[in-house]
Amino acid sequence: MLHLPDRWVWDSWLADTGSEYHLFFLQAPRSLDDQAERHLYASVGHAVSRDLRDWEVLGTVLEPGPPNSWEGLAVWTGSVIEHGGTWFMYYTGTQQDEPGVDQRLALATSNDLSTWTRHPANPVIEIDPRWYERVVLDAWRDPWVTRDPDGDGFHALITARANHGPEDARGVIGHAWSPDLISWEVRPPLSEPGEFGHLEVPQVEIVDGTPILLFSVWVDRFSAARRSRLPGEQAGTYVAVGETLLGPWDIADARRIPVPDLYAARLVQDRAGEWQVLGFIDGSARGAFVGEICDPIPFRELDLV
Repeated sequence: MLHLPDRWVWDSWLADTGSEYHLFFLQAPRSLDDQAERHLYASVGHAVSRDLRDWEVLGTVLEPGPPNSWEGLAVWTGSVIEHGGTWFMYYTGTQQDEPGVDQRLALATSNDLSTWTRHPANPVIEIDPRWYERVVLDAWRDPWVTRDPDGDGFHALITARANHGPEDARGVIGHAWSPDLISWEVRPPLSEPGEFGHLEVPQVEIVDGTPILLFSVWVDRFSAARRSRLPGEQAGTYVAVGETLLGPWDIADARRIPVPDLYAARLVQDRAGEWQVLGFIDGSARGAFVGEICDPIPFRELDLV
């Protein structure tokens, strides 16, 4: 478990060197009790572990940019991928703008996973209104970057909203492609609207030969149609089975990981090759935000695939 006495911890993502797991996570001072305030003062923390249980906290690796810059408000969720001996971290940069918050996707690189340098071309992936909705609070965040299954470059899966469909059901998995992890081409979404307002913190993996998509849904982001069809659904991380890593996925039949208060869960393989789930414990639905990363939960035991 990762608990910081002076900071809340929530969304996280991992890098595996083969000997160590490096955990990156959103953090904010525990003096901020309000969820909205926490998000507006978020930075990226760093911890390392050999077993996914005992963590050594190494400090802060990424903070907001200069005031009034495109990432001057806060930095939010991302992912890390290694290529050619360099680690690439994609993250969400935010800017306060009247009357809302603009979200853009950026890149930082590192040789050691501790010291990160922002790329001069930032922001590297911006929303494209041909397919995606520009609203008061843009949904263009939480990039998950993965290699193309056939070796054709790299794909970014993004929390986004389509520019059509019912207002409460436009959440989609946005998509961008890159040949080199630097230049990016925004493409149409990989899923269709209809179930959720947002699909947060996406991740794709092949688990026991089955392509699956993880995404998280907050309590107010279920569409009216889904609430009518499936009353009583709870916030949490959902699992959808796909045909390939890039879909299509059965979003309508997605199932929630049945762990109370677990949100923004990630899949990671332990040293025995078994898939484990890590995420943060929320608890705010029951009146008390917990703000810590759980111990690993065996994915196989959840019986979701």
